[in-house]
Amino acid sequence: MTIPTKQLSLTINDKAVGPIDVPETMMMQDFLYEYLNLTGSRMGCGQGICHACTVVLEKADGSLEEMRTCITGAHWFAGRKIRTIEGQAKRDANGAITALSPVQQAFIEHFSFQCGYCTPGFVTGATVLLDQLKRNPVKREALEQVISEALDRHICRCTGYVRYFEAVRDLALKTPGLVKA
Repeated sequence: MTIPTKQLSLTINDKAVGPIDVPETMMMQDFLYEYLNLTGSRMGCGQGICHACTVVLEKADGSLEEMRTCITGAHWFAGRKIRTIEGQAKRDANGAITALSPVQQAFIEHFSFQCGYCTPGFVTGATVLLDQLKRNPVKREALEQVISEALDRHICRCTGYVRYFEAVRDLALKTPGLVKA
């Protein structure tokens, strides 16, 4: 028995991908790994619970949203624009990294991770949160609650939560326009 395929085209990390024949039932996580060798987003639980597999969905209005790739079919992303962990840092024309994203840099400065397995998901979650704060700043007294709510979905088996939280809090406080007095 052959698995039916369909053409898939989308934009990943600012590059057009496709059309590619992709099995209709393939999850996005598998497509990223098997077709594009983008292995940064991690397969954790396979049930959409741990959020290690998340990517950034760039919506038409310019806002960002987290999407779990282990439970979302590849074809759901047809025509959409996403950013994987590989697309977070700035790169030169040859593909060499020239600058980390502010979130990645903050995580390194705070040594937010131990094994690093969950880090791509936390980078995604923090990136989406900072985008939301840019669009809708919060008062300083609400910031810690907002960060907790945004990152609570992400599971770290090494218990790096405090350092992830501190890195995001410090980055939000030092980035103009994200926090109101």
